[in-house]
Amino acid sequence: RNRPMIRWLIAVFLALAAAPLAADELRPSVIEMTERTQGEWVLDWKLPVAASRAQTAAPFAQPVIPESCTLKGEPVQRAEALALVGRADLSCEGGLAGESFGLSELIGNADAIARFVPLERPVQSFRLTAETPAATILAEPDRWQVLRDYLVIGAEHILFGWDHLLFVIALVLLVRGPWPVVKAATAFTVAHSITLVATTLGYTGLPGRPVEALIALSIVFLAVEVALVLREPERRTFTRRFPWVVAFGFGLVHGFGFAGALADIGLPQGEIASALLAFNLGVEAGQLLVIAALVALLAVLTRTAPKVETPALRLATYGIGITGSFWLIERVVG
Repeated sequence: RNRPMIRWLIAVFLALAAAPLAADELRPSVIEMTERTQGEWVLDWKLPVAASRAQTAAPFAQPVIPESCTLKGEPVQRAEALALVGRADLSCEGGLAGESFGLSELIGNADAIARFVPLERPVQSFRLTAETPAATILAEPDRWQVLRDYLVIGAEHILFGWDHLLFVIALVLLVRGPWPVVKAATAFTVAHSITLVATTLGYTGLPGRPVEALIALSIVFLAVEVALVLREPERRTFTRRFPWVVAFGFGLVHGFGFAGALADIGLPQGEIASALLAFNLGVEAGQLLVIAALVALLAVLTRTAPKVETPALRLATYGIGITGSFWLIERVVG
């Protein structure tokens, strides 16, 4: 009677396992158009590996430039770690309001951030999508647009950033109770907000490689804790007794990871506080959505198929642990 439920859970798990193992590849492409002198501009762009795979057959990525601009020479592109970086010099006429710039296309669900940086005028920031891969330059910047765009980017980073997502899932699987989950999630939120803001504003920081390894370690740690509790339901592990302490400690580490992603994206001059707040709120919105969905799914599973619950949780836990271990080895060994 429970076989359809088991097959469904296995299918969901395999679909999640099929996601890219490069957990933090969800760092949006960035394209920036900067005015150096009157009428002379530089166009810079950076495409992460996931967004640039379709471009590898071409000698360089294809930027979209305003109609009033002309290229000065050939664009130059080079490969860096997990990204393609390009630059082009432009000569432009007029203020460019109403004209477009960006990328020729974005693949799949990829996003991009476009920045327009004129001399002696406010910076404009735009979020590009597969449907709208180019931005229309405004006569004046729109603060609400910055808030909307960075809110969405923050939510996407938790929903599709698999290492942060697996940590949240493992935490819910371990804690289970609604009130303990709320306290643990609040501690995680406070902690990663502290390090995200402090790092972004330049008060602190850690190298990216150790941070990514510690994030993977946090996933493995929680997966082991969940496995122990599934084997001995009455076992009171440290995390089960003090989930908010563990969530807070690892939340500080995850905050450095969020800050690294935000550093790659960049913050608009003059709107740093608004963009930082929106990004953090987006992260929290995505996190709460994941927690609510998972708590509801566990409640349904407990009521409708209690015999399936433990095998399903064990399967999910082993999958999380194996994935976290792979990331840990990859990030330590290189």
